[in-house]
Amino acid sequence: MLWQCIKMAMKAIAANRMRAFLTMLGIIVGVLALVVLVSLVTSAGDAVTEQVEGLGTDQIRITITDDGGRPLRLDELSSFTAHADIGEVAPINQISTTARFGDESGQATVTGTTPSYADISNLELISGRFLRTSDVTNNTHVAVIAESAAEELFGTPNVVGAEILLEGRPFLIVGVLADQETFISLFMPGYTVYIPYTTAVRMSDTLSSAVTTMLVSASGTDMYAAEVAIDEMLLNRFRRDEDAFDLFNQALVGEVMSEITNLLAILMGGVAVISLVVGGIGIMNIMMVSVTERTKEIGVRKAIGASRRSIMLQFLIEALTICLIGCLIGVAASWIVLQVATALFGHLMSFHLSPGVVILSIVFSIFIGLIFGLSPANQAARKKPIEALRYEG
Repeated sequence: MLWQCIKMAMKAIAANRMRAFLTMLGIIVGVLALVVLVSLVTSAGDAVTEQVEGLGTDQIRITITDDGGRPLRLDELSSFTAHADIGEVAPINQISTTARFGDESGQATVTGTTPSYADISNLELISGRFLRTSDVTNNTHVAVIAESAAEELFGTPNVVGAEILLEGRPFLIVGVLADQETFISLFMPGYTVYIPYTTAVRMSDTLSSAVTTMLVSASGTDMYAAEVAIDEMLLNRFRRDEDAFDLFNQALVGEVMSEITNLLAILMGGVAVISLVVGGIGIMNIMMVSVTERTKEIGVRKAIGASRRSIMLQFLIEALTICLIGCLIGVAASWIVLQVATALFGHLMSFHLSPGVVILSIVFSIFIGLIFGLSPANQAARKKPIEALRYEG
């Protein structure tokens, strides 16, 4: 009987193709909105989270805000790495200056640091080497630059052995790093240059052995254990003064981004669901009209022995079929839209069709078909055979 009802539903839809399509249009638009909006938010969130993780979610940034006259010295950092939960420590001293080579120049962010910074920040060398401990000890004027800086200043990434001027001082380039192409880097114009920490603090006229900012990595995967460890060590170092320093665990960034993405997906999905509900109201309206138009057909079927259940099932399946066909068209249209979006903005991120939201749209379309098809189906099933056969509308 079920298969017979499905065939009758398909026949009824085929008999009124244009009306059926217009009825499906609400479902198609609703599914298109649901799938595309949620997929766009999810894809964008995944891309941003991946970029943030690429910058390093296994880092803790520490800023000394008030050392109480007892500044943290560079030679003290080795005591932090002795702790089992702490991996590596790298001091940071950043200077904004002008980088120059010949007639070419540009704004540069110069980071004074130590060799461990490369491992903590996942820097990738293209050629040459990164900073060495001897460079820091001897205040050497050496520099490691990003590939983009090498291309713009020298016209080639093969610049190991060349000299670059920073604040008018010559620095020997000893290494070239691969660019970290992230969304964050789009908002950080200028060149990226790394020099020894001691050289940087001398350029910025600060106490050469004082550390005010540093990066710390965990020895394992537990960032919170590392945070607790470094917090306790700094509290001991600064006589239990909680205002002496600030800790920022970058693992929180990924968690916050995930929460924001999920919230946006729910909000966008909620907006799209309203479109589906409107489409369901349209289906109920058309099914009511269809029941009225086929009153005699219902009377004939009942007269030859069709049960109330079979009549109800016939119209309910018809409503479900309209919803499901509309849903499938909507999913196909969503895939096309996402492919176009990827073609246009693929250099920033790739948009993908989320299987979860496709399944959700199918389930919700079935739910819409059942809810809004129930009333017309019940109305058809309740018609009395004699009155239905007499109907002349």
